[in-house]
Amino acid sequence: MLDFAITLKLDMAPERSIALTRQAEEAGFVYGWVFDSHVLWLEPYPMLTAMALNTRRMRLGTCVTNPTVRDPTVTASTLATLNLLSGGRMDMGIGRGDSSRRVLGKKPATIAQTEKAIHLIKGLAEGREVEDDHGPIQLRWSDGSTLPVWVAAYGPKALALAGRVADGVILQFG
Repeated sequence: MLDFAITLKLDMAPERSIALTRQAEEAGFVYGWVFDSHVLWLEPYPMLTAMALNTRRMRLGTCVTNPTVRDPTVTASTLATLNLLSGGRMDMGIGRGDSSRRVLGKKPATIAQTEKAIHLIKGLAEGREVEDDHGPIQLRWSDGSTLPVWVAAYGPKALALAGRVADGVILQFG
C-alpha cells in the first residue's frame, strides 16, 4: 500500500496550513511536511508545533531543512523537542539548502557538510552522545524517539549520500 504525504509551502495563513494538515490526516495521509526556506516562507518549526498539536497520527517534518541556516545542534534540539511534543512523530527532510541559500546569494552546503550534520542531528535528537568539533555532546533530556531522515537529492553525489545515511529520499523533478 502506498503512503501519501502533503507538503505545504508556508505562504498562506497559519490557520489555513493547520486546516489543510487536519484534512490530510482525516483523508489518511501519513506524512505532513513543510518547506524550510526562511526568507521565502514562514518559519517551519512554529508551524510544525501547531501541526503536532492539531493532529494525532500523522508524521510531521521538514521538506527540507539544511545544515547551514541553523546550527545543527539547534536543529537537533528543536526536532527532539518536537518529538516530545508530538509523541515521537517527527521526521527530518534535509538537503544542501538550494532555495534558502541561493536566495541570499550563497552557495548550498557541501555533501560532506550535509552528511556530518545528518549524523550530528540524528544522534543528538535520538539522545545519543555524539562527537562534534569540540568533543562529545548529548541532549540528555531527549526521550530517545527515532528521527527518520529523508535526504533531498537530485545529483549522483547527493543520491549516494541518501543511499548511505537516509531512511528515504526526496526527489525533485522539473
